[in-house]
Amino acid sequence: MFEIAIDDYAEVWVDGKLPLVLGQPGGQLIKGFNAPNRVVLTRNAKPGQRIQLAVFGINGPLSNPPGNFIWVRSATLDFYRPDHIGPTHFVKTEIVKTDPVLDQIVAPGTQLEQLAGGFLFTEGPVWVPATADASGYLLFSDPNANTIYRWSAEGQVSVFRAKSGYSGFNVGDYLQPGSNGLTLDRRGRLTINQHGNRRVIRVEPRGNITVLADRYGGKRLNSPNDLVYRSDDALYFTDPPFGLPKVFDDPGKELPYSGVYCVKDGLVKLVSTELDAPNGIALSPDEKTLYVNNWNDKRKVIVRYDVNPDCTLSNSRLFFDMTNAPGSDALDGLKVDQQGNVYSTGPGGLWILSPDGRQLGLIKGPEDPHNMAWGDDDGKTLYITALTGIYRIRLNIAGVRP
Repeated sequence: MFEIAIDDYAEVWVDGKLPLVLGQPGGQLIKGFNAPNRVVLTRNAKPGQRIQLAVFGINGPLSNPPGNFIWVRSATLDFYRPDHIGPTHFVKTEIVKTDPVLDQIVAPGTQLEQLAGGFLFTEGPVWVPATADASGYLLFSDPNANTIYRWSAEGQVSVFRAKSGYSGFNVGDYLQPGSNGLTLDRRGRLTINQHGNRRVIRVEPRGNITVLADRYGGKRLNSPNDLVYRSDDALYFTDPPFGLPKVFDDPGKELPYSGVYCVKDGLVKLVSTELDAPNGIALSPDEKTLYVNNWNDKRKVIVRYDVNPDCTLSNSRLFFDMTNAPGSDALDGLKVDQQGNVYSTGPGGLWILSPDGRQLGLIKGPEDPHNMAWGDDDGKTLYITALTGIYRIRLNIAGVRP
């Protein structure tokens, strides 16, 4: 890890490359006045390895540059274990095993690792894979702060998108005006569920947006919550009213139900109104089954449906019921691994369920989890958003990723 602080601004090229990632301050790009730039030079250092650095500095303010010298205030090279870059630490973790099969998923003694903290309410994470010019990174929402943050593998957190879910002037009326669920389509374009703006948008390569859904039957959506793409780019999303100022009783609520929708070929289809508060949503590995869970203290259930080619749903049936489980949380985030196991946040922690609906175990950490994303190169790291913090845990089975 190379870190340099320059008076005033800097860019750092490594072996002739300067990655240009939307929303990336710090690292190899300018972060701010006298701010340190931390750059991962290699994740597999070898004796005798040669790395060429080029550091470009400029005096500020840029609108009125001073005539003095550019100062290198500090420059250091740090070495880390390959699995521990940045200010992270392992936290107390309890793994409750209710079925021996759990050991095949989570190795005994595995711990959660806290990556960052101090947020208002973390949600909707997605892992953006590495490219030839840039390493992978995690995006996650803070709907209460109306912000999408970016966490990089070197441990830096930066604002990726401000006003992520609401751009109106009366933002103070909202508890959760910001974005919630985030995902990527087949081309790697970020898709965002916006609470306050009451729509689903896609961010194009140049930063402009395309509105994928904002109305059904001429009426505005409630506040799109979570979402998942099918491999043909059909997009399923849930639409409870949790992003509205007065939730179910909000006078601006136009639809009488909380629906599950599918966007395909530019058309928005209502595919279910069965649940009063549909929240997390996920597809099975073969895409033949859609799972939806319910945020309702009196009905903490996961329902599954058969998925039809035209993106409609059929054959609704109960998959799992947590209504009487101890713990205060209802159900929120939902993900599936490549063997079809289902992961749902719920009362007490992160629930792991078999494809046939048996509870395999429960992962408990210092904060209640609210959503998840599979990440890293092999897809076996589960990143977890949990109230004020971001965590991760290594598992033995890779997840189903966008």
